[in-house]
Amino acid sequence: MHRKIIVLSALALGAAAYAASTVPLKVEYPKPLFAGTPRPISLANLEPANAKRPDLQVPADTKLLSKGKPVTSSDSLPVIGELSFITDGDKTGIDGAYVELGPGVQWVQIDLGASAKIAAIVAWHFHSQARVYHDVIVQVSDDKEFKKGVTTLYNNDDDNSAKMGKGKDLSYVETNHGRIFDAKGTTARYVRLYSNGNTSDELNHYCEIDVFGTAK
Repeated sequence: MHRKIIVLSALALGAAAYAASTVPLKVEYPKPLFAGTPRPISLANLEPANAKRPDLQVPADTKLLSKGKPVTSSDSLPVIGELSFITDGDKTGIDGAYVELGPGVQWVQIDLGASAKIAAIVAWHFHSQARVYHDVIVQVSDDKEFKKGVTTLYNNDDDNSAKMGKGKDLSYVETNHGRIFDAKGTTARYVRLYSNGNTSDELNHYCEIDVFGTAK
C-alpha cells in the first residue's frame, strides 16, 4: 500500500511540474472579415457548428519560428500573390495579403532553417468568407522531399481523394481564428500543408501559417 501511495505521489508531482512548465499557446488573431449568418455547408465529416476549441498547452519557452522563413510550393507560379505572403506576418486576409494556388491537390512548405521541436502549427487559408477546405493534411519532416521520416499531424481527407491515405480528423469552417494543429513536440525542419480546393471554388489559398516551437 505504501509503495502504491509513493508511486501515485510521484506521478502527481510529475504532472504538476509539467503543468507548471507549460502555458496556453498565444496566437495573434486578425480581425474578422465577414459578418452575419454564413450559407449552410453540408459535409459528412464537418465538425459541429460553434464547436469549442480548447486552449493548447505548450512549453513556456515556445516561440514563433516561421516568421520570414522561405516557402516553396507544388504551384511555383501562384494565380494571385507571392509564396512569401505565407510567412510575412500579415494575417488580415484582405486583397494583397493572401496567395492563391491552382486547382487540385496543392501543397506549401516552410523551411524552418534547422530542425526544431514543433509545438503547434496555425493556418489561415481564407477567412473573408465562410468556407471549408478539402483534404487538409499537415505533415512535418526532416526530409525536404517528404519521402522519409514523415509525421502526419492532421488529415481530414475522409475519402482518400488526395491519395495520401484516409484521414480521421474533422473538416472545419474557415474563420479569422484559423486552425491550430497540435504538433506534440515533434522534431522536424520542414512543415508541409496540403489542400484540394474548397466549398466555394477549386482553388487553394493561404493568408498565413505560424509555426511555434523551440530550437533543438
